[in-house]
Amino acid sequence: MKFYEMRTYTTKVGQLANYVKLFETIGAPIITKYLKLVGFWYSEVGEMNQVVHIWEYENFEDRIAKRKALYKDPEWCNDFLPTAGPMLVDQKNQILFAANFSPIK
Repeated sequence: MKFYEMRTYTTKVGQLANYVKLFETIGAPIITKYLKLVGFWYSEVGEMNQVVHIWEYENFEDRIAKRKALYKDPEWCNDFLPTAGPMLVDQKNQILFAANFSPIK
């Protein structure tokens, strides 16, 4: 059964635009070699300085294998993580299962 992982990252004040640009130019081209991106959003109202992205997986074993491959990628480990990490103050991950009537399954 497919499921989705929603990741919510809170950036340091003043770093949201920098993080989004870094993800667009460096992070996304690397991570999407391994994972299927469903969507990427950032906040303008409500809780500020947040980005939310959702990833699709075939099953939990698929998630484990794909994330393991990503963390072995030298570009991810050397070009993205060292710059992105210091921009963040919090991370929350949720595993989501689509309801039977959901347009995305």
